Amino acid sequence: MSAVLRIGTRASALALWQAEHVAALLRAQPGAPPVTLVHIKTQGDLQSEVPLWQMGGRAFFTREIDRALLEGAVDIAVHSLKDLATQLEPGLTLAATLRRADPRDALLSRTGAALAALPRGARIGTSSLRRRAFLARLRPDAQLLELRGNVPTRLERLQRGEYDAIVLAAAGLERLGLSAHISEYLAVEQFPPAVSQGVIGVAARAADAPTCAWLARLDDRAARLATTAERALLARLEGGCQVPLGALGQLEGATLSLAAQVCSLDGTRALAARGTAPAGLEAAAALGTRLAEELLGDGAAALIAAERAAHAVEAP
Repeated sequence: MSAVLRIGTRASALALWQAEHVAALLRAQPGAPPVTLVHIKTQGDLQSEVPLWQMGGRAFFTREIDRALLEGAVDIAVHSLKDLATQLEPGLTLAATLRRADPRDALLSRTGAALAALPRGARIGTSSLRRRAFLARLRPDAQLLELRGNVPTRLERLQRGEYDAIVLAAAGLERLGLSAHISEYLAVEQFPPAVSQGVIGVAARAADAPTCAWLARLDDRAARLATTAERALLARLEGGCQVPLGALGQLEGATLSLAAQVCSLDGTRALAARGTAPAGLEAAAALGTRLAEELLGDGAAALIAAERAAHAVEAP
């Protein structure tokens, strides 16, 4: 560990909020070392007009930051955990999962209308295969358009009239003080969130015991258990690529529940699985894998393969 803890982060408004939040939590600990932020551009930032589903793999917002971490240029990497690959680079560890914010997706419409009340043929913007699939299931008449850029940019494009509505993560909007723009919170039963949505993940070098010790104090047990199950589910299903999958783990007392859905991109077919397990890391991972096997047994493999072939999303 260096004398100053260097946090690697993207420079978007949301990424900086998350990095500053982690920095503030570290500074609040008695005896903590000084903390500074290091801005790093990622592939996802540089290719801001390419649809996310065309950028193979899942590490397009994290790879460069994790490389800087491995090379010793920074000591900590702060990510939206939903952007982080299920298999971390060798030598790195997920040292903390922060308390989960609202995991739901939110609809923002120009008129304030909810999803069901949007006019027929409404133009809805999103960059996510998962959101496109569940939008197509709920509103098959809608025009689903690509939407890239950071959160404020996406909101500006909505307000300029390029879209009738857009879908964003509720947590990001709330963190940036933009929740007043939300027209509707989308129910997780019909519109399941992305794996780990709402959770900030903090990575460090596995061999850097002092830094890992500081970060371990920030780890939230409920978030760790829920995302362990969700990420195990995704790891079994995805093989490294985006898939139209929504999942949400929830800890209630000593029981962890997990619900998951895979949906075809045209919305015509959806597969669901649900289960519970005792509250423990091994049991959480086993729960995620078990539900993935159920989905695969019900035909998820063929559904996912068809979506990849249709959109030329290649496994890395």
